[in-house]
Amino acid sequence: MVKVDLLISNANVLTLDKKSRIGGSVAVSNGIIIGIWTEAEPPRASIEYTSQTQVIDLKGASLLPGFIDTHNHLLMYSQFRKQANCSSPLNQTIEDIQARLLSMAKETEKENWILGFGYDDTLLKEKRHPTRAELDAVVPDHPVFIRHVSAHFGVVNSAALKMAGMDDTILDPPGGHLGRDGSGQLNGILYELPAMNMVEKKIPAPSLDLLVSLLSEGSKDYLETGITTNTDAGVGLNMGIVELEAHLKAMAERKNPLRMRLMVMHNLLREGNVLGKYTANELNLEIIERSCGRARLDSAKLFQDGSIQGLTAALRQPYHCKPSVSGELLHEQNEFNEEILDLNKRGFRITTHGNGDRAIGSILDAYEFALKKNPRIDHRHRIEHLQTVTKSDLERMKKLGVAGSFFINHVFYWGDRHKQLFLGPERANIINPLRDALLNNLLFTVHSDCPVTPISPLFSVWAAVNRITMGGEVLGPEQRIDVESALRSMTIWGAELNFDEKNTGSIEIGKRADFVILSEDPLKVDPLEIKDIPVLATIVEGHVVYQKDWSLIY
Repeated sequence: MVKVDLLISNANVLTLDKKSRIGGSVAVSNGIIIGIWTEAEPPRASIEYTSQTQVIDLKGASLLPGFIDTHNHLLMYSQFRKQANCSSPLNQTIEDIQARLLSMAKETEKENWILGFGYDDTLLKEKRHPTRAELDAVVPDHPVFIRHVSAHFGVVNSAALKMAGMDDTILDPPGGHLGRDGSGQLNGILYELPAMNMVEKKIPAPSLDLLVSLLSEGSKDYLETGITTNTDAGVGLNMGIVELEAHLKAMAERKNPLRMRLMVMHNLLREGNVLGKYTANELNLEIIERSCGRARLDSAKLFQDGSIQGLTAALRQPYHCKPSVSGELLHEQNEFNEEILDLNKRGFRITTHGNGDRAIGSILDAYEFALKKNPRIDHRHRIEHLQTVTKSDLERMKKLGVAGSFFINHVFYWGDRHKQLFLGPERANIINPLRDALLNNLLFTVHSDCPVTPISPLFSVWAAVNRITMGGEVLGPEQRIDVESALRSMTIWGAELNFDEKNTGSIEIGKRADFVILSEDPLKVDPLEIKDIPVLATIVEGHVVYQKDWSLIY
């Protein structure tokens, strides 16, 4: 008879196993599930209680596998929590953003950077980006950098351009471009990551200890939403290798209680760079060792296009609002193929950002090229976001063994504008085609892309089930999926995407005791209410790491 560390009783246990079994109680020992019973309490003869056994009486609340968000930016989010909030609808005009930046400048020593996040040109009254001149008008003595909600654009003031050594004669970087006014002068708008990096590299990096502290605070917000395993989808994106160091230190010191999967930016893995000689196995072993077993390598991360709302996603057909524009691929195909091949040979699972269908096609071309040159079984290469993926693309993904992670929250936050502005009604109705992916038996997950949208697995489930836009319209009702499939996309399918389905993702004997406790059963409530179900507690490896109500445990 095994001694029980944790007993959960009087529960509605949604195991999300292959048979969708429902339980009434669960026992845990040493962080592993050792028993599941249909009864509200297990038979006394089946387990051994001790004075150390922790008992949680759920009083009918629902126990689910801990949520797995397979694509967001925890470190970026943790940093943004300390920056000026330039988002909408908090800010309705550029003047509102100016006031917020001025307020922060008054509390900041002169010449120190003022950073902001989250502005959305399409939600501002002016329907445009702020400009260098407008930032100069309120904060002339500090370098200012504010980031677009998509994280693909930014705006800087004159002091920031000067700090970066940029004047009107500078050329656009490959894969990005610099905004200019009618006379050819820089207007401060930076389009895509290569352009943003020209300024970002001049922003002093926070200390390692500060980044660890920020991760500690940011992870608490994730735990409150029921996430137990999380993927940072671009380690090294903004500050390079220090981001990896911060994650590993936070995990080793248990400042971040989440299980972590890390997508490492491809440029860090190139020859001559800090990780250029690593194989995937070597890097994974180092991550495991230095994180004390709390983190794993997810993949090598690349981008092949930008953002639909910024007109930089690469589409096969032009944008609805600008027929002369169809977006651009970030990498020339032959070079892209060779880099993917190199990573594939070194054993890396490869993850590539693709919003536009032309970019998705290019990614699949590169994956197919690499897999023909260097075949691999069960590689589970990934494509991220998949906003405009087509049925034929999905079929090709299935054939090549490529998995997908859909940015489903996009339907709510940008669906109306995709229909009216960027894509037009026909293409907008089939963004994030989860039903097609389900019918194609494709391995997929859904994600928040936080801080692009707020972190909330239940919101992502709600969005997948309802497909309701911010304006209240159901966008493409034929692409809605059932609640159980949506829950699986945030649990067991996430575990499978992480190569961890034997250990996490469902409530089964022998798996890790990673749970979320919800006040209501998402399979039984009105689907419109799923996003509002309170998270009562989050449990990682049998330990309660968040609880809303302390009376839950005795």
